[in-house]
Amino acid sequence: MPASKSPLARVRSVPRLYRKHFADRRKERQFISSASFLVTFAIVRAITHAIRANVGPFKNVTSGGRHIHHMTFGIIGLLTVGYLWMLEFGVAPTQRRSSRLTSGAYGAGAALTLDEFALWLNLQDVYWAKQGRESIDAVVLFGALLSMGLVGREFLTELARAEQEVEHEGEEHLEHHGQNGAGSGAPIPSR
Repeated sequence: MPASKSPLARVRSVPRLYRKHFADRRKERQFISSASFLVTFAIVRAITHAIRANVGPFKNVTSGGRHIHHMTFGIIGLLTVGYLWMLEFGVAPTQRRSSRLTSGAYGAGAALTLDEFALWLNLQDVYWAKQGRESIDAVVLFGALLSMGLVGREFLTELARAEQEVEHEGEEHLEHHGQNGAGSGAPIPSR
């Protein structure tokens, strides 16, 4: 069996699969912003729960005794990305890296802003109240997963298929060379 079919084969195949499925910059930007949205949303939820439970190093951000909500940073991020895109920074075909960075920043900014949707909907801090949490979590999380799945479906499907092929080839290698890897084909004695 070639050395490339080791357990690292699945890791080595990710860049090739990524380039194949995201050669179109628009698709790549959608996927990156959706993934960034999902990851940021999960992290901010974990941090806010940690702050509320007084666990870990996390504390509320304040300025002059005033609580600064994380949607503030989301709005700043969205305005910054919008301004950069208006200037066509990160949208030209030759600006692949800046395109990826601004797409990631857009997804993160949207997550920070929409996580506090109930605050701007009700014009009061209802983040921990029942009305501020019931539907927002489900809708935003589902929306992020759905958009990531639709945009990256082909990539994720082929990545899963490649992983199964690597596992199958690993099983064939064990059958051919024996369970103990010595190549004898003899079974390993049990105790």
